[in-house]
Amino acid sequence: MEHLSQEEWVSQQERDDNAVIIDVRTENEVADGIIQKAIHIDIYKGQEFVNEIEELDKDKNYYVYCRSGNRSGQACNIMDQLGFKNAYNLEGGILEWEGDLVDLD
Repeated sequence: MEHLSQEEWVSQQERDDNAVIIDVRTENEVADGIIQKAIHIDIYKGQEFVNEIEELDKDKNYYVYCRSGNRSGQACNIMDQLGFKNAYNLEGGILEWEGDLVDLD
């Protein structure tokens, strides 16, 4: 797992043909908007979260974020333990995000 600043996270993800963005916030938090192309998997769902993560392709590169960077850091640690090669945590989370957000629809 690597902790990346927003600039690093965005520029690396935009150049990455193997990138997947994951939002690990709650449903209520996601209602305020989500980063475009992000997949929502709520970390607070416990084993269900782990089950959903385990279904993902371990060879892809995952760019993970939450509200402040704490839960996404935990999610990246879980992904490391599950054998994912590349998980990148967005430092500061959505609170420090300067990009656009879209509705989850």
